[in-house]
Amino acid sequence: MNTLDSYLVVGILVFFGLLETFSGYLKNSKRAKADWIEEITGFIALSTIIKPLMVYLVIIIGQNSFPSFATYLQSYSLWMVFVVYLFVDDFMQYCYHRFAHRNAFLWKLHRTHHQAEEMGFFVSYRNAALYYLIMPNIWWMGVITFLGGGKAVAIGLVLKQFIIISSHSRVSWDKPLYKIKGLAPLLAIIEKIIITPAFHHAHHGKSKLDGISDPNGNFGNMFSIWDQLFGTALYTHQFPTEYGLPKPTKDSWTSAYLYPFVKSSDQTSELSSAFKKEQSSTAQPISIQLVKGKKYLWCKCGLSKTQPFCDGNHHGTAFKPVLFEAQKTGTVQLCNCKHTAKAPFCDNSHKNLIS
Repeated sequence: MNTLDSYLVVGILVFFGLLETFSGYLKNSKRAKADWIEEITGFIALSTIIKPLMVYLVIIIGQNSFPSFATYLQSYSLWMVFVVYLFVDDFMQYCYHRFAHRNAFLWKLHRTHHQAEEMGFFVSYRNAALYYLIMPNIWWMGVITFLGGGKAVAIGLVLKQFIIISSHSRVSWDKPLYKIKGLAPLLAIIEKIIITPAFHHAHHGKSKLDGISDPNGNFGNMFSIWDQLFGTALYTHQFPTEYGLPKPTKDSWTSAYLYPFVKSSDQTSELSSAFKKEQSSTAQPISIQLVKGKKYLWCKCGLSKTQPFCDGNHHGTAFKPVLFEAQKTGTVQLCNCKHTAKAPFCDNSHKNLIS
């Protein structure tokens, strides 16, 4: 069982790789050489070095500090252990993933995952190495393995990898199904349980302006129940036309994968040693011309360099931009002190700041 799960995960990768190849997606891929190196290196390092090392360390610590617990779970049903392992694992990863979008340092480790401008099965493994080394659910995998739940871990790993890889692939199994009305009830049930490609592709979309994407939501990995419980779910049944970051940068694959030990030479990148986020909010509103029916993203964090609109600098903070549609054409006063209670419009809150 310890080797079978590895073969099955590789088999899943090969399966989706062949699907993308025969569908013409890989032939038409716009990925640069650095993207391929980073994604393939990330997969190999994670599967052959990082995960085995982390599990091994937990087992060694357990054997030396808690030897009597080495077979604790073997007296319980395999399927009970499997369910507990999988749900705790997925909840941990949901929390970790969501926090990585709110914490400045973790965001820099996770940022490369969103830097990909097209989806693909290997994007699943596109994160900085340190991002995985401190990922709580991988340590949890080691704990369950030490306690005698290795078979449950193996089964869970295979099932979860199938969902994760399929949700990142450009071959979206759910895309044609949304066009069949008779399948709507079945798809409604499926998407309320597991992560579908449409659900996760929305997380990788470049901006909420398209009405499909939500880079600050849809954090789930295998189960969508966490997003539903905590109000971060968005279902559109559509796929973004643009992927990646609002502000693309030219980071080397080494800086993206080995940050913070290797920094980016691109001074506009968050991964460079010179980059700084600075407050650009002011104690005065901004007069701006809006066009009726056009959608805008108002900056909430106060870090945008394109005030009053969002430029993506909110990533790594607890703030999210506000999407709104202009109801008429004309000049309006948009808040730039970020204290308005009528976002995005000015409500004179800035006067309290001045006084």
